[in-house]
Amino acid sequence: MMRTAWIISMGLALGACAQSAQQEAKFTPSYLGVDTRLLDGDLVNFHVDMRGARGRDDVHAYAECAAAQYALIRGYGFARHLRTNVEETDGLWRGDSVYTISASLPRGLKTIDAEVVASACTENGIPMV
Repeated sequence: MMRTAWIISMGLALGACAQSAQQEAKFTPSYLGVDTRLLDGDLVNFHVDMRGARGRDDVHAYAECAAAQYALIRGYGFARHLRTNVEETDGLWRGDSVYTISASLPRGLKTIDAEVVASACTENGIPMV
């Protein structure tokens, strides 16, 4: 009887993994563009649009990729995330992010190494600026 329960629970666990893998396989976002605005000195605003996002994290990742590439283009190695606002209307996801860019590692908790993030974006197929 215990063996049967174990087999059933393993079957359910494997089924859940397969379902999760199918959901991942269905993730086919459309990245619709980045609008970059230099606000003041090292303060930069990124507006991103996409369809097919699974949620806020996908939109944030798109904006972070844009910030990383922008920092590298400007000759900087780091960025610090200040805020991201995300909204979704009829399947269109919009992100409005603000970052500071800098040559050295900025103070704060939400810092990114632009080269590392840009490399991860390339590996994950997320376009940049």
